[in-house]
This record gives sequence, C-alpha cells and structure tokens, in this order.
Amino acid sequence: MSHTALTPVFVGLRTSLHILFVALTVLVVVRALVEGNPYTVAVVVLAVVLLATYGFGGYLARHAMSSGASAQSATAYVWALVLSAEWLVLVWLSPDAAYLVFPLFFLYLHLLPRGWRTLAVLGSTLLAIAALGLHSEWTVGGVVGPLVGAGVAIVIGLGYKSLAAEAAERELLVKQLLETRDQLAQTERESGVLAERSRLAREIHDTVAQGLSSIQMLLHAAERADPDAAGLEHVRLARETAAANLAETRNFIRELAPAALVDQGIGAALRRLADTQWQSPEREVRVRVADALDLPMPVQTALLRIAQGAMANVVQHSEATRATISIERDRSHVRLTIADNGRGFDPAVVEDASARGVSDSFGLTATRERVEQLDGTLTVESQEGEGTTVMVDLTVAPRAVAGSAADATESGERA
Repeated sequence: MSHTALTPVFVGLRTSLHILFVALTVLVVVRALVEGNPYTVAVVVLAVVLLATYGFGGYLARHAMSSGASAQSATAYVWALVLSAEWLVLVWLSPDAAYLVFPLFFLYLHLLPRGWRTLAVLGSTLLAIAALGLHSEWTVGGVVGPLVGAGVAIVIGLGYKSLAAEAAERELLVKQLLETRDQLAQTERESGVLAERSRLAREIHDTVAQGLSSIQMLLHAAERADPDAAGLEHVRLARETAAANLAETRNFIRELAPAALVDQGIGAALRRLADTQWQSPEREVRVRVADALDLPMPVQTALLRIAQGAMANVVQHSEATRATISIERDRSHVRLTIADNGRGFDPAVVEDASARGVSDSFGLTATRERVEQLDGTLTVESQEGEGTTVMVDLTVAPRAVAGSAADATESGERA
C-alpha cells in the first residue's frame, strides 16, 4: 500500500496482529512446558513450525502484493490453508492453542474471498469452542469467549476494509488534484510566454518601429525639399537604411508575436511569407498546408521557424526556380517537407564545416538542434545539381486529424 495519511494506522494494526500471534504461540509453548503436557515435544516442534509458516507465508504474500497481485491470491489461500491445518493439530495437542483463533480471524477476513470469510470465521470459532469443551469441561466462558472474539474480529475487519477503501479513494483524488495542478501550471507557463511575446512585439512596434518610420518620413521630406544640397547622398543613404531597418523590425514583430498562428494557423502564416518574401518572378513557391491543421502552438511555432530557415537557404543559395512546402499530419506524427529544384549540396560536408568552424553557415546545424529539442528527426536529401529535400518528423499528442492532403492541396496551394 502506498503511503497515505492512514498508513500509520494500517501499519499499527498489522504489527499488533503479528505480535499477538507470536505472543499466543509462545504462551502455548510455555503452558505445555509448565503443566507437563504429555505431548510437550510435539507442541514445541509444531509451535515453531507454525511460527515459521506464519512468517514465511506473510513474506510471500506481501511480496506478491508489492508486485501488483491482490491480497486474495493463490499464495494467500495456500498460506491460510496451511496455517489452519497446523493450528488444528496444535489445538488437538494443547487446548491453549484455541486462543490462536483470534489472530486467525483477521487473517481470514483479509485473505479470503468475500463469501468465504464469514464461513471461515464461523468454522474456526466452532472448532475452538469444541476444543476447549473436549479438553476440559464445558463452560459459559469457553463458549462465549470465542463467539465474542469472532464478533469483535468481524467488526474490526470491516472497519479496516472501510479505512483501506477510503484511503485508496483519497489517494486517487490527491493524484488527480496533483495532475490538474501540473496541467494548470503548464497552461499558465504557456500563457505567460505568449503574453510576454505579445508584450515585446507591442513594445518594439510602439518604440523602435515607430521611431524608424518617423525618421524615414523626415529624411524623405528633407530629400524632396532640398534635392540639390551637397549632403543629398547622405540623406538618401540614411533614408534607405531607416527603411531597411524598419522592414526588418516589422518582420521581427510578425515573427515574435504568435497572433497569426493563433488566429489563422501555420498554413496562413506560411502562405503570407511565401507571397511577401520567398516568391519572385524567377522562383515559384507552393504551400500545401491545411487551413485547419490541428497542432499545439509550440509545434506550430517550431515548424514555422524551421520553414523560415530552410526557405532562407533556398532564396539565398539554391538558385531554385521552384520550391514546395508541405505539412502532413496523422494521428500521432506531423511531417514538414521543403523541396526545391536548386543546385543542391553535400549535407555532410556543410555540417562538418560548420562544426569545425570553417564555415560561418550554421543554419542546418541550428535546424537540427531545434528538431532534437522536440525529440524529432531531421532528414536532408540533396545532391549537387539535383535539388534539396528537407524533412522534419515530429511526434505530437494523438488527436483527430484536422484536414487531409487533398484539402491542403485544394485550399493551400499557391502559384
């Protein structure tokens, strides 16, 4: 039994029962030695065997329960049967052994199935009464004593069962509460991260972006007002630099704030990037992603960042005329595939050069690290002159697949 608030009570009851059984067995041996029982040797030997059976059987039953077996197991039944047989022989040799029936009551109530518990207690009570009456004269105490002991044992046994059931119910409730607390904590952490990202996006937009926009407007006005000034080239350069930084800042804001992912999903975000940044007259970019793709927000964010990194390589290095981005989702996996028809490269050479610091290109290494953090796999297939295919496979929580490949092709493909 796992530890609960009632565990000390159960341990105390079991310990008291063990002590009572040992004490009564020792009492039987002492009485046989003192009174000169003609079967003294047999009583002593059988008492030792009884204690050994009790201890060894208790160890086996407890080991079986710790392994996940129920208290009502085959080992427990055999243990109870052997103890009862040894007790019957000991009662036949010494009437004092009849008092051992009291701890046996609790053993029957704990080990035997529901229908057999009462029968075992009643049968052992009648045997104890018969042993006391046959070995000595019949008395009221010899009859009432075992009956009262049986009643007390039944009441205590029922109370023990009720306490054990209540403890198990409380343990389950506490476990559920702890799981709910952990889920709430995780949700609060995710909400805090999203809120902080949104706050940073707003701060950058309201300060840096607005300032750069004002500088650009002022420089543009100065350029128009005095086109013949000697510093015209510097003004034009400053305006173009401010415009470039403003564009970068706005891109950073869009990437930082997950609002587009929350409201529209990764499909819409990828199509917007394809239309505004990756596509050109010389390059065709297609996006095949379902609009209602059901993915956790951290997974969507990771896939978006991986796609941005891969497409940056396509735009800057591949000289491709066609690129395709697709995301497929089944019950427990999601796969991102980015393929182009560019000039290709040797992935092993590039990663080795990046690892040795020979090259300043770390995009592929960074992508692999991001995928490994999500316990996913990254596959890069490329040969010089035959294009490149990047595949990312991630494991996600099982959910209903939100959309199909056909839906993605019909609603998500962009020329």
